[in-house]
This record gives sequence, structure tokens and C-alpha cells, in this order.
Amino acid sequence: MKTRRVRDFFAALAERSRPARAAVARAVRPVLATVTGSGWVVLVVAAVSIVLSLVFGWQEFSYLGAVLLAALVIGTLFLFGRSSYGVFIELNPRRVVVGDRAMGRMLVTNTGTRALTPTRMELPVGRGLAEFQLPSMKPKEDHEELFAVPTNRRAVIVAGPAESVRGDQLGLLRRAVRWTDQVDLFVHPLTVRLVPSAAGLVKDLEGQVSKKITSSDIAFHALRPYVPGDDRRYVHWRTSARVGQLMVRQFEETRRSQLTMILATRSDLYASDEEFELAISATASIAAQVILDGTQMNVVSDSGTWRTQSVTSMMDASCRIEPVGRVFPSVREFARERTKRLPAPSVVMTIGGSNMSTAEYRSVESLFGQDTNQVAFHVNLGAEPKISSVAGLTLVTVGALRDLSQLVRRITE
Repeated sequence: MKTRRVRDFFAALAERSRPARAAVARAVRPVLATVTGSGWVVLVVAAVSIVLSLVFGWQEFSYLGAVLLAALVIGTLFLFGRSSYGVFIELNPRRVVVGDRAMGRMLVTNTGTRALTPTRMELPVGRGLAEFQLPSMKPKEDHEELFAVPTNRRAVIVAGPAESVRGDQLGLLRRAVRWTDQVDLFVHPLTVRLVPSAAGLVKDLEGQVSKKITSSDIAFHALRPYVPGDDRRYVHWRTSARVGQLMVRQFEETRRSQLTMILATRSDLYASDEEFELAISATASIAAQVILDGTQMNVVSDSGTWRTQSVTSMMDASCRIEPVGRVFPSVREFARERTKRLPAPSVVMTIGGSNMSTAEYRSVESLFGQDTNQVAFHVNLGAEPKISSVAGLTLVTVGALRDLSQLVRRITE
């Protein structure tokens, strides 16, 4: 009983002191954040040295601890000072293709009323870090820095935020002030232009005729006896007069062309990173032409559904696609899960790597009806381009991006 009362007392004390502890944490956190990794090492070594000197009376450790603590104290003097910068980050252009030149500009302005001493400005660019040494600046004075952005691979490169940094020369203490938000640079994949209507695979303008029978549409199918509730606009009066009873028209349901592209991005389905990039380029090339043709479409991958409102939004979405692990138990389960909420397609295109088997392509084919045209793109870097048929499934082998236009033209003829 006494133990329980003591535990309840301390629990109540901790609950009542929570606001005070939170306030102390908010005040101490910025101070602790100024200490770098090297600073913490120096602080720990200084503390250990002082303890050893007190316990064993070793004067050498007393001197070592005093020197290290003095270095930290002197370093704090470099943290003081107030800056008033206006920083503008510009990337030109904001969207490039792999290998194109992209430049960045950082414009720094002294927005205060006092001159500013030289300082260092840091700007993260992708996985790298650009450092600029700013000179002393008079009030309203500008300083411009130019930098190049590497675009050797497809990606979304983030530039920023720009931070001014104060700290000692030993790197023990550091105080950074953020001046800008992040700016994105989209490095689009390589693509090829396809012939118009190449990706539609649907020849009629009014839609593809399905095997579903409906009471009102365009494609006439047959006549049947009238039943109460039928629309009298579809009564065929000449036949009704000849047979002596009301006969109404039946139609085959038509639907507007709807393309669904299924891109498998599981890393083990591809033999190399270059092969994965080829699959992205092929998908983006076909999708871009479909969007230009005005055909309704969706593109899905393991990470979700792409934005396809325009060619630009689709290309931006392609920049964010990366190889993933086994998110779904199988390729079929992945395709089923990602397409079950999408409109019923008239054309399905499945894109996978050289390690994706024909059986896995067939498993995706089984998810859709017989009136759905299906094409599988087997991306195999360096392979000879060819088109084959496997139990009704058109299998297209793509070995290089330059072969895609001719292959797509052949399957749409």
C-alpha cells in the first residue's frame, strides 16, 4: 500500500510538472542545437578529463579539461550577432531532361539598416551542399551567386533551404538561420515521340463496342419483345406491325477509349538500374502521346497512381518513381489493388523488366475481361526488339528506347 502511494505521488508530481518541463525543453533545445558532433565529443572529453584529475590528481588532465572547456567558451563568442538577409533562390529552367544543363542563382540582399560582416551561406542541392562565403554588405546591397545543378539522372532535385551559418573555426559550435523554402527541380526521363494515335489501339471514334447488351446506345444488336418500362423511343414500329406485337431495339454497349498503364517497379524484376530507367522512359513516352491524343488514361505503379492531367504533370510524377521492394505478394495482386478503383479500361498496357516472367504478365491479363485489348512491354536492355503473341496477349520486347516508336507503330497497324 505504501509503495503504491509513493508511485501515485510521483506520477501526480510528473503530471503537474509537465508544463514546466516542456517550457524548459523549449528554452534549452535551441541552445543544445548549436553544439555540433565535434563539440559534444570535446565536451565529453573535457568532463572525463576533469573527473580523472579530481579522482587521481593528474594535473595533465586538469590542463586538458581546462583547454577544451576554454575552446567551447571562446567558440560561443562567434555565435552572437544578428543578420537581416533577404534570400531568393531561382532555378532556370525548373524542368529539364536528363543530361540537360540546369543553372541556379542565389540573390542575397542586406535588408537591414546596418552593415553586415562576412558570413557563410549554405545551400543544400540534392544530396550535395553548396557553400558560399558572403562578403561584408552595406544596407540594401545585393550579392549574387551562381551554381550548376547536376542532371545526370532522373530525379526531383531539391534546392534549399538556404541558411546563414555562424560558428567557430574549429567547428565545435554552429548556429544556422533559415532564410528560404525549398525549390524543386524536375529532371524528366528521356523520351521518344510516337506517331499520333499510336497508343490508343482503338480505331473507332465513338468508343469500343463491348459484349454487354443495353437498352440504349449506338451500336445496334437485335430486336426483342417489349416489356413494361421500356423506352418507347426505341420501339421498331415496322417490325411491330408485321409481327403483331411491340418490338424494341437492343444495343451493344459502347464506351469511350480508356487506357490503363501498369508499371511494375519492384526492384527484383529488373536486371539493372539502367533497365529500370528504360522502363520509365518507355512508360513516359507512351503516356505523353496518349495525353496529346486526348485519350483518357491512368498510370499506376507500386507507389500509387500518377498525375496525368497534362504531359507536364505526368512527367513530373515520373521523376518521383523509384525501385521498391516487395510491397505486394505478387505482380497480379499489385495490379489488382492499384486498378480496382479505376474506370474499366478498353486497353491495358503492362510494363515490366527482364526478370518478369510471361506467367506474371498473364496473371495481370486475367484481371480484365475478354473485350479489353492487352499489351505487355517486356523491357530487356540490349535485347533485339520483337513482337510476339502468347495465348492472345501481345508481348513486345523493348531493348532500347529508340526501338519503341517502331514497335508501337507495328502493334497499332
